[in-house]
Amino acid sequence: MLLAVEGLHAHYQKSHVLDGVDLTVERGEIVALLGRNGSGRSTLLKAIMGLVVPSAGAVRLGGRDLAGLPAHRIARAGLAYVPEERLVFDNLSVEENLATGQQAGVADAPRWTLDEMYEFFPRLRERRDTKAGYLSGGEQQMLTICRSLLGNPRLIMIDEPTEGLAPKIVEAVTAVIRDIQRRGVGVLLVEQKMTIALKVAERVLIMGRGQIVFEGTPEALRDQPEMRRAWLEVG
Repeated sequence: MLLAVEGLHAHYQKSHVLDGVDLTVERGEIVALLGRNGSGRSTLLKAIMGLVVPSAGAVRLGGRDLAGLPAHRIARAGLAYVPEERLVFDNLSVEENLATGQQAGVADAPRWTLDEMYEFFPRLRERRDTKAGYLSGGEQQMLTICRSLLGNPRLIMIDEPTEGLAPKIVEAVTAVIRDIQRRGVGVLLVEQKMTIALKVAERVLIMGRGQIVFEGTPEALRDQPEMRRAWLEVG
């Protein structure tokens, strides 16, 4: 087991946001995490990454418990995080942004190169000297994914990678996620668009009220319209 989250709790002040979450991700597996806004998905990723301090529970990567460690130590252990907000360095160029993500990585993780990032997204090569603050939202998403990969992670968590992107960019991002999986990196994907999540994931989790309320294959979720109505559909 690559990533194992056990009994994870987290609070924002007095609000109990994560209520005993359990999940696993295998090496080279894409797991999609679905749920309505406010269900706790983004908080879960931040708690795993150490950006929100868990109040209880365990986060194990390759058997090592990371819960409570600062985010930079968790990153060095082989866990990468692509936030929904992208958080590029506006005043640095594309190539300088990519350089900030480079680290040696752990021994058993795949190695990624700058040239591979430019092959994934040729647009980044074209804009390598452009300051990131001048990039479009889609270009910033490409940049953030590539910056995270250059840390040579064992597992990457990606929060809403297709939000607000044009269809062609969505296709490119989806293709890169599949390539990440083929290289043996685990992927925990938060995605609002169920059609995309079911297309790329091997296993699907649904969060509701800070807990995992469903776990199964995409086919199993398609066969349970009552589950989709109860926890995913709006209105």
